[in-house]
Amino acid sequence: QEQVVESGGGSVQAGGSLRLSCALSGSAASIVAIAWYREPPGRQRETVVISWSDGRIQYGDSVKGRFTIYRDNTKNAAYLQMNDLKPEDTAMYFCNPNTPNASYWGQGTQVTVSS
Repeated sequence: QEQVVESGGGSVQAGGSLRLSCALSGSAASIVAIAWYREPPGRQRETVVISWSDGRIQYGDSVKGRFTIYRDNTKNAAYLQMNDLKPEDTAMYFCNPNTPNASYWGQGTQVTVSS
């Protein structure tokens, strides 16, 4: 059974850093694209970053220069380094790995940034 596990969330003061991890297990296929989305309280889901296997990376405007995604293709995993966190980054963060045949979602990991 395929499973997505996100981790690394927590509570941090403004200006701090967190690293989120995402791993897809139980899939024989490699990830061709992986994305992080977030759902701030009371707001619509927004794109944080999308990374394709051809090397293209697209960051949301609000996180450019602060967040960086790293891939570990051999492990079907990705890491989101989040620096200079701001209160507006507070949200539930979801990882979305995609194989050639399927799209997967985890349960999310909560990030809370206090001023």
